[in-house]
Amino acid sequence: MIYSMEGFEKIELDSSSADKENPPSSQEKINSKPYKPSRLRFLKGKKFLAGVGIFFMVVLIGIIVPSTLTLISAKNTYTQAKVTADTLKKQDIVAGSKELKKTREELKKTQSSLNLLVLLRVVPFANTYYSDAVHMVQAGIYATDAGEIFISAIEPHADVLGLKGEGSYVGGSAQDRIQKTVQAMDKVTSKIDEVAEKLKLVQKEVDYVDPNDYPKFLAGGKIRESVEKLRDLTDQGVVFIDEARPLIKVLPQLLGEPDEKKYLILFQNDKELRPTGGFMTAYSIFKIDSGIIHVDISDDIYNLDATLSNKLAAPPPIKKYLPEVPRFNLRDSNLSPDFEESMKTFSEMYEDSGGYREVNGIIAVDTQALVAVMTILGDIQVGGVTYSTKEDARCKCPQVIFALEEYADRPVNFVRGDRKGLIGDLMYEIMNKAFSSEPSVYWGPLFQTMLMEVSEKHVLFYLYDKDAQAGIKALNAGGKIMPWEGDYLHINETNFGGAKSNLYVKEQIKQEYEIKNDGTVEKKLTITYKNPFPPSDCNLERGGLCLNATLRDWFRIYVPKGSELISIKGSQVKEKPYDELGKTVFEGFLEVRPLGSKTLTITYKLPFKVAKGSPLPVLIQKQPGIEGFEHEIIVNGKQIDKFPLLTDKKLEIKI
Repeated sequence: MIYSMEGFEKIELDSSSADKENPPSSQEKINSKPYKPSRLRFLKGKKFLAGVGIFFMVVLIGIIVPSTLTLISAKNTYTQAKVTADTLKKQDIVAGSKELKKTREELKKTQSSLNLLVLLRVVPFANTYYSDAVHMVQAGIYATDAGEIFISAIEPHADVLGLKGEGSYVGGSAQDRIQKTVQAMDKVTSKIDEVAEKLKLVQKEVDYVDPNDYPKFLAGGKIRESVEKLRDLTDQGVVFIDEARPLIKVLPQLLGEPDEKKYLILFQNDKELRPTGGFMTAYSIFKIDSGIIHVDISDDIYNLDATLSNKLAAPPPIKKYLPEVPRFNLRDSNLSPDFEESMKTFSEMYEDSGGYREVNGIIAVDTQALVAVMTILGDIQVGGVTYSTKEDARCKCPQVIFALEEYADRPVNFVRGDRKGLIGDLMYEIMNKAFSSEPSVYWGPLFQTMLMEVSEKHVLFYLYDKDAQAGIKALNAGGKIMPWEGDYLHINETNFGGAKSNLYVKEQIKQEYEIKNDGTVEKKLTITYKNPFPPSDCNLERGGLCLNATLRDWFRIYVPKGSELISIKGSQVKEKPYDELGKTVFEGFLEVRPLGSKTLTITYKLPFKVAKGSPLPVLIQKQPGIEGFEHEIIVNGKQIDKFPLLTDKKLEIKI
């Protein structure tokens, strides 16, 4: 029998004995509902399991794949920049060009893979990561463009730069090739605008990516950290290129093309440390004509000082710590720790001297730069005497350093009219050997070494051209005391009458942060001085060479403006804090004897509070001329970093 009613399903009664024996009543037939399979039954079926699998695959693809591609793209961008740098270090421009092309190919492959995942644009949550991946890949492509523009510009001059490559000037002398390169340099420097524009496009793409979209639990926080680092590097790169652009554009003119330029070269003896890197002992005037350097004059700075007719009274620090020097001399004019400020003072005094010659800027070089260059070039001969970088047992220092100190300072029984002019002659012979050497062997290492010496502040520049000096500042090659938002430290020391004891005294610096519950930051700075060597024979009547004597150290500690001094222990004088160069300064004086040690401890409170969980940006600026003294950072009793301070260093302390 068949019942068919609207709203009910068709029910067929078969010949089952059970149904026949128990037929439904009429009421049951009316009230019964049609049979529908329960939706819950799907939870137990294979289709549901397959659906769950598909759902989670979509979720995983939506989160992990774009995130992974973002990380790959970021790595490719970083690799592209690293390939360029590594290739230059290996003096191989051709290989660098090939590696950049490989990077571009990989980025294009990643871009194609992303196009296959375009549906993720409409998937909530996953669309953010997909969009980030697209922007990061495009940033990598723009960065590759910038690298290729840069390499294509310098590749024709690779041989002159000492880089492996197919340079266009394969004939003629080294000086001929330098001259031709400088004359053609405007074609290279003009490319800086194209590079800058490409880097701005990179920055624009990277800025689309928000590091906060990547939880710390994702890949252990490495993705967020990578994005943050990439954003910082991109921003720094764009700012650097933008600020250095004026210097790069005027580089041909600075190198004497088309008109020659003259520079005053100051030799700073870092073994007798002064605020800008060392005691100024000698000077030279170099003329540059289309990249070719000629020495106009080389002399002892004492002779230049003798031409000053109206010397001012010595400033307070010299009166106090060098009482036998009543007048202000050119050789003592670098009292400001800011090299630019010191050179302004020097320039004003120099213009009033009888030995004044018009120059286009000042370049300061110390003994460490001298030794670094000689390490590459080998022994140098001046006046029949050979100078080398091998250790001399008499001073436990390079032989050239001992020879210079002996020539300049050992008493003799005859008049030596040019006590320190030897330095200029030595520098001239170094340049002569560099220019006459094989570019493919020496110029690459020399170029890289000089870049390193500049970054470590063993070579400093003060150029009279404002645009050029702005570029020098961007390169951090001008010894500037820099403005900074956050914690700041610059330790500046001056050897007043302590012979050449900085050759022997070593320092260890410890910064200890104590963060209070209210966010107040109290710091303890500890500087430990050690001189493990015996004293020199400083009896001039016996003809002794006084190298290691008691260090007489006038120190100034530059910290954030408004910092509150709590205590100073170890200083032999008491001075009130004051403000200078946008910082607060803690000043004092101490002595360190041969075979002795000294500890200076300064406790102070920073002028601001820090919020819990917020990073504290820190800038530590190195004093020019010093070695990489060891620094240790401790926060609430826990060491968080330890490093030799070779260059200025930025870091973030997580509170």
